[in-house]
Amino acid sequence: MLVLERFRWLVVLLGVIWVVQAVNLFTGYALNDFFGLRPRSLAGLDGILFMPMLHGSLVHAAANTVPLAVLGGILTVSARQVVPAASAIIVGLGGLGVWLFGNAAIHVGASGLIFGWFGFLLARGLVEKRLVPLMVSVGVALVYGAMIWGVLPGQTGISWESHLFGAAAGILAAVFLRTDDEAR
Repeated sequence: MLVLERFRWLVVLLGVIWVVQAVNLFTGYALNDFFGLRPRSLAGLDGILFMPMLHGSLVHAAANTVPLAVLGGILTVSARQVVPAASAIIVGLGGLGVWLFGNAAIHVGASGLIFGWFGFLLARGLVEKRLVPLMVSVGVALVYGAMIWGVLPGQTGISWESHLFGAAAGILAAVFLRTDDEAR
């Protein structure tokens, strides 16, 4: 039971995303208009916080659910103490990057958080220079390494800016939250 308790935050996060998705679907995706991130707009500034909970379709929410569950699970097992701080840095700095430099579309989705966790897990092993985080970095690189191409412009309708700034914020979070002897 104690092991399952560790993952409660992740189950709650995924549950909130799907409840918001149901409300959004029922309202014709009106929540995206009200709470989506609109770059360089004061009205869209709250989207920095709300963007990860909003999605453009059922397919979009489903596509983000698996990597959120997998990378969130890896974070829970390997870096449980820093998950809240790392996630806050990723959502805050990544969202701010999109708000400052993103294209004029409404940005929604948890992919910035996904790419942030990806960047954090990759960078953490290199920054901390300890065996377990380094092994996690290698494993994440092997399984999810192709994600790196998602930070480049390419697909219409995909916020590559969220991917880029999320990954960059994740790397910064790994540096800011390092727990090795040099940081102490």
